[in-house]
Amino acid sequence: MATPLTKPGRGPFDVWAPKPSSVSLRLGDGSTVPMTTVPMTRGSDGWWTPAEPVPADGPVDYGYLLDEDDTPRPDPRSAQQPAGVHGLSRWSADEPYAWGDAGWTGRQLGGSVIYELHVGTFTPGGTLDSAIERLDHLVELGVDLVEPLPVNAFGGTHNWGYDGVGWFAVTENYGGPDAYRRFVDACHARGLGVVQDVVYNHLGPSGNYLPMFGSYLKTGRNTWGDLLNLDEDGSAEVRRYILDNVRMWFAEYHVDALRLDAVHALRDSAHRHLLEEMAIETAALSTTLGRPLTLIAESDLNDPRLITPREAGGYGLDAQWSDDFHHAVHVALTGETTGYYADFEPLSALAKVCERGFFHDGTYSSFRGRDHGVPVDTAHMPTWRLVVCNQNHDQIGNRAIGDRLTEHLDEHQLGCAALLTLAGPFTPMLFQGEEWGATTPFQFFTSHTEPELGKATAEGRIAEFAEMGWDPAVVPDPQDPETFTHSKLDWAEPSSGHHARLLALYRLLGSLRRTEPALTDPGFGSVTAHADEAERLFTLDRTSSAGGAPVRLVLNLAPLPASVDVPDGAVVLARTGDPADSDVSVSGSTLSLAGHAGVLLRLP
Repeated sequence: MATPLTKPGRGPFDVWAPKPSSVSLRLGDGSTVPMTTVPMTRGSDGWWTPAEPVPADGPVDYGYLLDEDDTPRPDPRSAQQPAGVHGLSRWSADEPYAWGDAGWTGRQLGGSVIYELHVGTFTPGGTLDSAIERLDHLVELGVDLVEPLPVNAFGGTHNWGYDGVGWFAVTENYGGPDAYRRFVDACHARGLGVVQDVVYNHLGPSGNYLPMFGSYLKTGRNTWGDLLNLDEDGSAEVRRYILDNVRMWFAEYHVDALRLDAVHALRDSAHRHLLEEMAIETAALSTTLGRPLTLIAESDLNDPRLITPREAGGYGLDAQWSDDFHHAVHVALTGETTGYYADFEPLSALAKVCERGFFHDGTYSSFRGRDHGVPVDTAHMPTWRLVVCNQNHDQIGNRAIGDRLTEHLDEHQLGCAALLTLAGPFTPMLFQGEEWGATTPFQFFTSHTEPELGKATAEGRIAEFAEMGWDPAVVPDPQDPETFTHSKLDWAEPSSGHHARLLALYRLLGSLRRTEPALTDPGFGSVTAHADEAERLFTLDRTSSAGGAPVRLVLNLAPLPASVDVPDGAVVLARTGDPADSDVSVSGSTLSLAGHAGVLLRLP
């Protein structure tokens, strides 16, 4: 009988369950396949093994009877949940998926563009197979890495994915495990790498049966749920549970990178932090598989220790998000200064982020009420280790009505957001539909089947935004199916008008990143930013140690036209607005910009 990658070194029906005093294996669903119960034997390590041979030549549905409970519970390491997170698990000894990516050598993060998408709203079909139909669009856009929001099994029919409980199973709502393999295969066939978003800091509120098996959780909560037990009794197996999941995505599903959700919420006092263990094992697996494997952390800490190599005393992760970039861009373009945006009001905040990676690098954060962050070692840290965006699922979806920048900015300003992100010094990440200024919102939606949970989620959402001054009447009900439907992209939009012009700018910038060495130079020393607070003018100069001409980004963030001196012979590489208009032009040494307009120049 084959050993699944979800349980290295174990049998397919073995289970770690030190908590119950008895465990039996229940096979069959009772309808199409008669149910059979097989006793299990406990080992000294808390793992249970079937006490007799298991008749399982083909696909078999199974669960575990724990103590006197007569309801079979799904396998904590289930590879498939065909009936959802509350149903039986499925194991199959069928022939493995026939991969077509034998020649795939991977995709490095440095120099790449990431595209974040939510499978359920990316296409009308909302499945992994329907997402394949839009991959050529991403290739034309200049994307290198596709990042789906979490795809593991969650309760209900639709969800952002961060309420997952079946970490080893791809949700059937998106097509299940083989659909995911087809998606990765199709990405690789087009030269696209895959970054899978994973959540290890909490479990969702529906279908979490792990505490019935063992000490997966510990006392305490973070913002989203119960804490994982990373450093108390039984934590060795819990850590192994997470590390084996990391390995599964790389080895079983051929993904190229993982985006680690909210790592600041991991509470780990062990001698070696879980993140460092991930980095060690991922690096070792990379050498075995012969392709780059990347770990990207979402972190609120502004602490470069995460991405400092282990040889220099860091955790050795490859990259982390810089929310400070988003905040600085958002404030510069929208003028919004509520909440955590307050400290980013001066335009100089954007200049500091571009030159130093973080704005809060030991400075006082008025939102937190304390000093925050640690400086980046700009002399040694490459800029690509910071992943940035002007929009993402959180920054849109966690607004009360899920409104995009499209709702607040004109065409020129949306172009300026594109210029800052794709011509800036960091690894750019785009959010689905951003490239054409999608008008569809991305709202917070759930489909909890438990009425009390759905009611609590909706009421909690309203209370949260009421505290922030939003009118509760405008906050969509996350349980309303229309909230999910309204968030689906409208693929008719990018074919005309200002949508088509913005898409053309994004495609041009994606192409320029491959032809202008200065746009992907990894050195902080190649970046010089200047902010004119009075005139609301922002300039960003970039050079390259690999040769090629320097480039200059010039943004007029004021509503009135402006003129700027530039070197004679400067060439316009990209500009905001309609190219048929004269609102951006260079004449001799004078650059003329309409209000809110921006331009990327190649300097002589």
